[in-house]
Amino acid sequence: MATPENKGAQPIDPQVRMGHVHLKVADLERAIGFYRDVLGFELMQRMGDQAAFLSAGGYHHHIALNTWESLDGEPPPFGTTGLYHHAIVYPSRAALADALRRLIAAGIGLEGAADHGVSQSLYLRDPDGNGVELYVDRPREAWPHTPDGKLAMYTRHLDLRSLLAELPADKANDVPTTRDL
Repeated sequence: MATPENKGAQPIDPQVRMGHVHLKVADLERAIGFYRDVLGFELMQRMGDQAAFLSAGGYHHHIALNTWESLDGEPPPFGTTGLYHHAIVYPSRAALADALRRLIAAGIGLEGAADHGVSQSLYLRDPDGNGVELYVDRPREAWPHTPDGKLAMYTRHLDLRSLLAELPADKANDVPTTRDL
């Protein structure tokens, strides 16, 4: 769609999509523990104690982890450039609710939770301080628009109790009680 912001720009092929994220980590085992054991990604391949490749659904990899330049390193200081966060798309609110259940069970706190109109998101940090967004998209036809048809994303409170109510009964019983929701 031609807009004043895109005037003269050649649009990218609409079939292009984002691929995997490759993260430098300080401790490979700790990072695998977070992405595999907490979030539930499958470990597809390891390269000794230096790299690992994880996926959802048997894909070759969605997340690559390595210590090639970062073994025992520190996260970059606040206020520097770099990755703000990487985002993981869940197929449904129930699947996102299950991710929240896993985080609560692992004692991992959220930095935020938001309804953006187009999506609903949970924000947190992995053990290396990398920003992670876990989210579910709304159907495109439900996205908010201005009266003249432009996308009108926003940031509003996401009700975490309502999200957890999406869990099937067998998983809902596994949610530890918490006052922080």
